[in-house]
Amino acid sequence: MRLSPDEIIFWEYGLIKLNATIVFTWALMLVLVVGSLLVTRKLSRDLTRSRWQNLLEILVTGIEKQIAEVGLSDVRTYLGFLGTLFLFVASASLATIIPGYEPPTGSLSTTTALALCVLVAVPFFGIADQGLGGYLKSYMEPTFMMLPFNIISEVSRTLALAVRLFGNMMSGAMIIAILLTITPFLFPILMTALGLLTGMVQAYIFSILAAVYIAAATQTRKPKPAAKP
Repeated sequence: MRLSPDEIIFWEYGLIKLNATIVFTWALMLVLVVGSLLVTRKLSRDLTRSRWQNLLEILVTGIEKQIAEVGLSDVRTYLGFLGTLFLFVASASLATIIPGYEPPTGSLSTTTALALCVLVAVPFFGIADQGLGGYLKSYMEPTFMMLPFNIISEVSRTLALAVRLFGNMMSGAMIIAILLTITPFLFPILMTALGLLTGMVQAYIFSILAAVYIAAATQTRKPKPAAKP
């Protein structure tokens, strides 16, 4: 039983290896890019709209609502990043219905890369919102002695994001594989549906956690508006 798509090697030359994680990651990104271009090439403001545009509007509206509920005010600023995270993880799970496909989120390297994206995005949006000085100052509040602890917190939560997504995706895939091996003729459809549900839940959790971290970096420790006389 394979524990990770990293174990599937398509091409190898010396130390250079082309494994399933790399292939399926780039294939998935290509599908998302081409799909987005096709869906958005003929957008309409009329009452009559295509099914794809309706689906796109439902997705965008739903993601915007979730971002707003986290506490981020300027939703459109974070829509591109958080929406892309959600669509990538969700699509990686939905594509498991394709025979021979291995979700790249089942590899620790992929989940680490996604978590690093969040690690970079948090200070990026924090600096854009508060300025460099204001954001760096937040690491030393309420006292400068908190600086090392805040830095450790940034690193540890990034590691936790990567391990959480990897562990949940891998454990779900292993459980499904074991059950399908034991009862191959009784529960294949049910187990596949369970895997899709698990993947969608993980996509939602990962995106929401990223939004929470960004909200903490952009909205905490802001001075309260002065009370009106």
